Amino acid sequence: MTFLRVAAAALFSATFTSTVLAQDITLTSHDGKVEVAGTLLGFDGEFYRVDTQFGELTVDGSGVTCDGPACPNLTDYVAELRFSGSSVMAEKVLPALLTGFAEQEGLSATPLMTQNDKLVYELHQTGRDAPLGRFFFDVGNTGGGFSDLIAGQADIVMALREIRPSEQEAAEAAGLGDLTQARRSRVVALDALVPIVAPDNPVAFVSLSDLALVLSGEIDNWSALGGPDAPIALHLPESGSGLAQGVEDRLLAPAKVALSDTVLRHARGSDLVRAVADDPFAIGIASEAEVETARALPLAGGCGHALMATRQTIKTEDYPLTSPMFLYLPQQRLPRVARQFLAYTQSADAQMAIRDAGFVDQAPERMPIELQGNRFANAVASGGAEVGLEELQRMVTTLRPLSRLSLSFRFEAGSSRPDAQSRSNIQNLAQQLEAGTLNARKLVFVGFSDGDGDAAANARIALLRAKTVRNAVLAAVETAIPDSIELEVDGFGEAMPMACDDTDWGRKVNRRVEVWVR
Repeated sequence: MTFLRVAAAALFSATFTSTVLAQDITLTSHDGKVEVAGTLLGFDGEFYRVDTQFGELTVDGSGVTCDGPACPNLTDYVAELRFSGSSVMAEKVLPALLTGFAEQEGLSATPLMTQNDKLVYELHQTGRDAPLGRFFFDVGNTGGGFSDLIAGQADIVMALREIRPSEQEAAEAAGLGDLTQARRSRVVALDALVPIVAPDNPVAFVSLSDLALVLSGEIDNWSALGGPDAPIALHLPESGSGLAQGVEDRLLAPAKVALSDTVLRHARGSDLVRAVADDPFAIGIASEAEVETARALPLAGGCGHALMATRQTIKTEDYPLTSPMFLYLPQQRLPRVARQFLAYTQSADAQMAIRDAGFVDQAPERMPIELQGNRFANAVASGGAEVGLEELQRMVTTLRPLSRLSLSFRFEAGSSRPDAQSRSNIQNLAQQLEAGTLNARKLVFVGFSDGDGDAAANARIALLRAKTVRNAVLAAVETAIPDSIELEVDGFGEAMPMACDDTDWGRKVNRRVEVWVR
């Protein structure tokens, strides 16, 4: 009997040609011995999804013939994929990736504009009139993207923040699965939330705690920040955008303050930046990639650490307001061209496309120890009193022959679970090791802690974190890594703080695992 493959309906996407209406069809195996009848719910170019008397079934199209008025045209099938969410991802990041993917596959990517102003890209194969696929981009914001996914109006969410608990509950209730699982989301690029001012604003830096008070309106005059005696004008992206919701989740909520009602909102990031750049008494929160004519303020604490958003500090999460750009995918099967595109987004070529588009890629970079001078100076100046010279010397001796890799690992607040960017880094490093593209003979996972508590206990915790991350990377390797690569762990506790321990964000920045390579 010809094999007829039937899979769980949860593994099938609702993505199919929108002009096909649900109608009765009959699927028959090539030997005629198996027959499935019901209402066609979808077709992705490979699999049919059919509502039958036995429930929803997914059937491999290669093993059957289709009879009925709703049977799709297999010759001219066009795969369709609907994205919804962040405008900057829809207008800049995804088009750059789609263009790069098309070039790699020998295809052309043609942008179109629909009547309702949705951006559409068609992928064409040379010599084929009908497109191979259509990618629809609903330009909106992160919150709207999750709403569209839950309502069945989108296949993939473009998000500038992690999914919120209420959105996750609604997604599960809609049968979309647990979107917090590793394979349900992926980071395609990195960005950061940065406070910006006009170029001639005299304030040199701002602490996160003061920034939260500025946003709440409790600090409303520049004199409190060392500036002139002048009122502060607040500018933020539109409510519902990933950046604005990132401000709520990462600045206002931890400080337990509410946003000032005097804030000025902007639908486009470029408008926000321009407004701040033209007003010497304005401050705003913008994407690092869009700062342009304004000036980004470094974030500083009381320990002399000034943290600027740069490509390296964003990659390592040394800058505390990094903002990964996510694609969230429900637990459903997507068309082949969509799966190929999503695989491309994690490739080395995709990282170059991301960088060319002006955003921070995830390709690992090496930072020699001679570029770590400020960090080691801070280690000596700010290290806890319990950290002795012998431990500092051991740290320098261990790390001096090595280079720091830009992939770092930090943890969710009050948890041993790596945060979103770190979970992506685990997968990234595992793939690099497996493919042999890291060009390293030795990797040392180095754990650090904050300064709360006993130094000896912190050193043990730091070593345990290093082992946890190493084991997570090994678990993510699907085959094996070359025998020539050594993997080691070490921990130096509170010996090299990145920020002050007097705030939650400072302690979070200090609790980390770095990777050093030779």
